[in-house]
Amino acid sequence: MEKTFSYRRQEVLQGQPMVADFKSRWPALFTAREIDKEFLRITTKPLLSTFFAELDQYAPRLMEIFLSKGGTPGKKIRGLMLAISKHDNIHTRRACILKSLCIYLNEDYEKLLKEYLDTDSEAKSCMEQTVMGVYVIQKEGAEPEDDPEDIGVLIEGVEALTDLGNIAQACALLFGLIYCLNLSYPPELKCTFEVLQKILLNLDGQKLSSKARFLKNKLME
Repeated sequence: MEKTFSYRRQEVLQGQPMVADFKSRWPALFTAREIDKEFLRITTKPLLSTFFAELDQYAPRLMEIFLSKGGTPGKKIRGLMLAISKHDNIHTRRACILKSLCIYLNEDYEKLLKEYLDTDSEAKSCMEQTVMGVYVIQKEGAEPEDDPEDIGVLIEGVEALTDLGNIAQACALLFGLIYCLNLSYPPELKCTFEVLQKILLNLDGQKLSSKARFLKNKLME
């Protein structure tokens, strides 16, 4: 994949191919390992290790900031954080922080994370209409601590990645694919992705929106 990087980049930047077409031409790219490598070629930063390390480093302070939020957003965040008190593991903690980040920035995490039951007859059609997001399929009757049946990434209605290990990994890989495919952030999640890019991964972090700058200043207190 490294030898064909320049050809692939040219195709992405000049041709702006549909994801389905690009995946059929470069199927080997659509794995967690290769997306991580492609992201490194583009940015000189490893995606997954940086994403997780920074998320975990900021986690305690982020939780403090999020839990201090007032009003309806604060209530939603505190409701989400109950999952950590019941099932405190690294995957639950990361997922709750990413969901809470959306709420804190006045964005809807359900636009990022699409959750379905395996018995949902409309799940497939809903997924095919998803422009960009992470899907999570839960087995009906499963306990909260049970692993999902499937976690993956949707772009332009295409299952770009499937059988991922956890929500945080899926969010990181979605971000990586946005870079690899030169896509724009969805408008309804632009602040969330800006924070992931400019604060978590420190890419082009000098120019921040007012929301992102406010959060960064809070993190530095």
